[in-house]
Amino acid sequence: MVDQDRLIAEFFELVKIDSVSGYEREIADLLALKLQKLGLSVYEDDAGKRAGTKAGNIIARLPGNVPEAPILMLSAHMDTVQPGNDIQPVNIDNTIYSRGETILGADDKAGIAAILEALRVINEQQPAHGDVVVVLTIWEEGGLVGSGNIEFDRIGAHMGIVLDSDGDPGNIVVKGPSQDRLTAIVKGRAAHAGINPQDGINAIQVASRAVSKMSLGRIDEETTANVGVISGGKAINIVPESTTVHGEARSMSPEKRAAQTESMCAALRKAAAQADTTVDIRVETIYPDMNLDESEPVVKLVSSAAEELGLKPKLTSTGGGSDANFFNHYGLPTVNLGIGMKKVHTTEEYITVANLVKNAEFVAKIILKAAVLKSN
Repeated sequence: MVDQDRLIAEFFELVKIDSVSGYEREIADLLALKLQKLGLSVYEDDAGKRAGTKAGNIIARLPGNVPEAPILMLSAHMDTVQPGNDIQPVNIDNTIYSRGETILGADDKAGIAAILEALRVINEQQPAHGDVVVVLTIWEEGGLVGSGNIEFDRIGAHMGIVLDSDGDPGNIVVKGPSQDRLTAIVKGRAAHAGINPQDGINAIQVASRAVSKMSLGRIDEETTANVGVISGGKAINIVPESTTVHGEARSMSPEKRAAQTESMCAALRKAAAQADTTVDIRVETIYPDMNLDESEPVVKLVSSAAEELGLKPKLTSTGGGSDANFFNHYGLPTVNLGIGMKKVHTTEEYITVANLVKNAEFVAKIILKAAVLKSN
């Protein structure tokens, strides 16, 4: 049985540890120790070295007692967005917030807390279960850096569960987009804005003409696009010689994503050519799409576990990326579960105690049903 007081205390402990993206060393050390005490063997990969940070992904394994059961991966990420330092959680009428100056960090420490509590329940009750692999990633926010650089061969699981969606418990994300990141440097020509502006080429103006011709926002039901940052210029009396444009395109369809990205690049090239200048464009696919069928065993498993807990399983899609995108790309069928965190990435973020408890119960139920699923 889930121990609510223990779960709340551990969640508070986790969110108080500073771990914004790229600075996960302290929480990684603590979680490795916690997992070892729960009987898991712990390995830290070298994703941190490749990403230029001091901590890697944690990959830990709990041996099962049902050899024929499928190996189940449970995953959450250790990092948070800013403002994520010196978080002070408060419990107000069984809803947990920060004091208001920071995020709460339920994204994704509520997922980590659920995994740890479920493992404690399994240890205490000693039921039949298969091997469980816990994967705690670095730098998920802002690009899925940890899962994108993970030593995947170390996982060795048959199906995966990521706990990192803001939907309510019972929501099962099975579809998500791929994303392209676009960086364009529009070249201009500097000149004095008051004496000889005619000799210059205004890079900001060229960039703005390009952006004005782009289709942005909701392109169709599968595709979105955005230009989020434009920067350039040195002073108001200098015609700007360079401007940088940062944008993105996402789609459930890789073909639509590529077409949307190309249309944005074409607008930049055309605007530059019309101004008799050039543009340097770099496009990087940040993460792949995910698309699981409802007949996939992991989808059936999680849906059945939800029903047994009195939850209403709902297969959903998301416009954002998660580590599940990469796990599916690597060939590990993985769903992303709603864990009831609300207003994430804001100082108004919160999660209810009821959802913290339900998440831990859900994970424990999934572990138990995975053994039964295979042993039958």
